[in-house]
Amino acid sequence: MATIGKTNPNSRRLRRDSTDAEQRLWFHLRSRNLGGFKFRRQLTIGPFIADFVCRETKIIVEADGGQHGSERDARRTHYLESLGWKVLRFWNHDILQQTDAVLESILLACEKRSPLPRAGEDDSAEAERGEDSSVA
Repeated sequence: MATIGKTNPNSRRLRRDSTDAEQRLWFHLRSRNLGGFKFRRQLTIGPFIADFVCRETKIIVEADGGQHGSERDARRTHYLESLGWKVLRFWNHDILQQTDAVLESILLACEKRSPLPRAGEDDSAEAERGEDSSVA
């Protein structure tokens, strides 16, 4: 089964030559800026290089320009999803013009697939059960 592999020699070039949309998205995804989820960019998965990857949630975020939207992309998505990855695709124009909406979509997908509760979720579960963790 193909998994995350060695760094593809093209990964460094893709990081260096990233589009404006990829740069903007990376600014918001790096350093756990989005909901505390860790993303990596230009990561090799099987024979493909994914734009942005959150290993914790098995989410891949692709920034698509004019060269995307082809049958090749559909095959690629099918392959990655067969390995358990969720692929989110956003047009570069949407990333640049509707950044907040794109980030919200990514965050919701990550929260939905997160194996661990995020900060504050434990407190709300206790409150629903009528428990108060602040009482000694």
